[in-house]
Formats: sequence, structure tokens, C-alpha cells
Amino acid sequence: MAKLEIKDVHKSFGKNHVVKGINLSIGDGEFLCLLGPSGCGKTTLLRMIAGLTETDEGQIIINGKDMTDLPPDKRSNGMVFQNYALFPHMTVEQNIAYGLKRHRVPKDETKRRVQFGLELVRLEGLGKRYPRELSGGQQQRVALARALVMNPDLLLLDEPLSNLDAKLRKEMRLEIRNIQKKLNVTTIFVTHDQEEALTMADTIAIMNGGVVEQLGSPLEMYEHPNTQFVASFIGGTNLIEGEVVTSEGNAVTVRCGKTMLRGLTNNTLTPGQKVITSQRPERLPPSAWVADRAIAYLRGRQGSGQPWY
Repeated sequence: MAKLEIKDVHKSFGKNHVVKGINLSIGDGEFLCLLGPSGCGKTTLLRMIAGLTETDEGQIIINGKDMTDLPPDKRSNGMVFQNYALFPHMTVEQNIAYGLKRHRVPKDETKRRVQFGLELVRLEGLGKRYPRELSGGQQQRVALARALVMNPDLLLLDEPLSNLDAKLRKEMRLEIRNIQKKLNVTTIFVTHDQEEALTMADTIAIMNGGVVEQLGSPLEMYEHPNTQFVASFIGGTNLIEGEVVTSEGNAVTVRCGKTMLRGLTNNTLTPGQKVITSQRPERLPPSAWVADRAIAYLRGRQGSGQPWY
């Protein structure tokens, strides 16, 4: 399976610098979510990996080979688009077989792979139907099967669940994750939905303003955010200014108004230093006066000299 390396990749559209020197390394069989708000550059980055958008600077390396200047059909990627991009005049079987025919895969092998794809996404018996005769979830599965039958090194998914209703979205999260684990295919999943990222990903890259603010596991993102943006974007939190009272090793006491909080930090803090506290609702104690039982974390806030936790 593939290993992807993204080295100092930049992309601008006119004066708009959309992707700003991103560096990522994705391991074999890993499920990575590119998570962030609209306009943060995550889809542009995905399209550069796919070869659909040219890079201005940097390298995209798959399995040790520089793919930066290669066209999409030379990269061995499988892509699932937000609108699925199914051909309305083709049957399900024909849609799934489209890429195989373009690559001149023998007919017997094409037939075998199409059948495998149908079974993989649980659409057996629907091969002769047209996209208009399928539900949204079924169309999404056809698009997924079409990508997977190509045996891609990378599976790239651009917000594929955004057009589905809430119940079906939850079902398809499990479906996609189970298929990904079964095939052990390296996957990059773009979303702005934090619940999708937290429930599906091995690793999350949180993007903001064209940069990766933090890279780590879902638990790490929630428990140990590196920036104020990450803390507020992942889960609910309360951001309150405070002042360091004591700091011993990685243990720190912070005064927030009349309330005293104790937390952990990787920063070097000194008494009297101003900080911003990030307090998860489930960590708040029943009484402000026993707030030393709450657990919080301190990190340096990017773009300012003010640490926070």
C-alpha cells in the first residue's frame, strides 16, 4: 500500500495564497482526515494529491516516487467526488467498469472486478440499474466501488457524505471505514464535519488558513490541542482568560476570576503570566471551589506570545 509524503506544497490562485507550505507524511493503510472550515485549503490540497490541480511549489511523493508533475491517470489514485460524478446514461456495472475499460483491463478481469466491487459495497443485484434509480447512499457506494476496483495506491474522498441525510451519513461512515480496513488502502478523507473526523480517522490534520494547525490522533486533538483554533474547532469548550498562580514542572495553577484551576502544560510558564484557559464542559467540576479536580491543558497559541490551556 501507498505511503504519501507532501513536502512544502504551495498553491495560489491569483493573489489568494490557498495552501501555504504544507508538510505531511501518511503511512501505509492509514486513514487521514483533512479537517477544517470552508476555504481552509483542504480540497485544494486533495486535488493536488490527485493531480487535478497543479502545485506552485513543493513535492508530492507516493511510494517514494515524485508524482508532482504527473497527470491524474498516471498516479494510481481512486477519487470519490462530493457529487459522485456518475454517468447518468450508464448502468451501475458500466459506471464501475469505466476506469477499467479506460486502462484496457481484459474483459474477464473487468467482469471479475466489477462483481467484486458490487459485493464489496453490498449492491449485488443492482448492476443493471441506472443512477437515477438509486438512492443517494447507493449512488455513493457506486462511486466508491468505481474507485476501489482500480486497486488504487491512494483512496481520495472529497466530502462524499455531505449530500446525505444525517442518519444515512452515520451509516456510510461505518461502511467506508469497514471497507477501508478490509482492503487496508491508504485513505485521505476531506471533511468540515468534526464528528466524521473523530469517528473515522486514524489521524486528523486540522487545517486553517492554508496551513496545518495540528496533526495527530482524534484523542490527541481533543485532549491536547496545540492552538486556540484547534481547541474551539474540535468539540465544545469554554475559553476564559486567566493568570498563572503557580507552575511546577508540567503542573500549573491558574486563577480565572475567583476560580482556581489546575492543569497540565508542555510550556514553560511563570507566575503572573496571562493565559487563556480551554475548559471542556465534561471536565468542569460541580463547584467552582473544587475546580482543582478539573483537567486542562496549556499550549502556546500560534501567532501570539500568549500561552493558553
